[in-house]
Amino acid sequence: MNNTEQLRKPKPYQKKNAKGLLHSSRGLLLYVLPLALIPAAILSFVYGDLLRIIINISGCATFLLAASLLRKGIAAEAEYQDKKITRAPKWPLKTIAALMVALTTAGIAFIGAGNSFFVSIAFGLGAMAGMVLLYGLDPRQEKMVAGSHGYTAEEISATIDEAEEQIAGIEQANKDINNRLFNQRIHIICDHAREIVVMLEEDPGDIRRSRKFLNIYLDGALKVTEGYADMQRKHQSEQLAENFENVLQTIESVFIEQKQKLLEDDVLDLDVQIEVLAAQLKHEGVI
Repeated sequence: MNNTEQLRKPKPYQKKNAKGLLHSSRGLLLYVLPLALIPAAILSFVYGDLLRIIINISGCATFLLAASLLRKGIAAEAEYQDKKITRAPKWPLKTIAALMVALTTAGIAFIGAGNSFFVSIAFGLGAMAGMVLLYGLDPRQEKMVAGSHGYTAEEISATIDEAEEQIAGIEQANKDINNRLFNQRIHIICDHAREIVVMLEEDPGDIRRSRKFLNIYLDGALKVTEGYADMQRKHQSEQLAENFENVLQTIESVFIEQKQKLLEDDVLDLDVQIEVLAAQLKHEGVI
């Protein structure tokens, strides 16, 4: 089997966030923590202690909010770990959740339970330490690999994110197309596109060429797929279907060539091919 035949059969794509399944139960324990405040809140109502009523109810709400933030922070960290090149999560949600738990625990110990100030601080620090030991802190550094050629993780990550959004858009439009042959071909195109994105992530030195390619062809594939899905709903046309099939064949062959050029690191020839094939797609009315 030659290289071209291998490239025509991309490996089945596995979502990068598959590891997130391993973290699906992490952080759920924090939702149980507010249950301990329910008896205290009931007693506060019985004795008519307004201050302790407010403290217990507020503490319960804060713990629940902290649990929600913690879960989001865990998900963001899992996504961060799955990528070779990415920005750090925008907000340190796990750290914020830990601080909220610590402050709430200290407040409840001091006001709700009547402990001394220093004992309450000790409870809060203990809660903070427990959160950090169980869940850790948020990653705060960019992830980068060698060979970025002056591009920042922000730029490369933005390119990858945009490409993945476009691929997802193509897949969504593909669901509205009632043609099994077209569905299969579009699925193959998306697999090829994802392989190119993975190659970009593994070798950021290809970002200039890959970004140029993705901007032209991936955007073109998205537009033509959405356009055909929309036109198909309005009326059926053999000529429209034939033109769409021709365009899909062109896009698929170009994606295969792009992967081969990236593997061969053929800069000049790739640039020429991009210009020629861009003109071809414009002629077809795709872009």
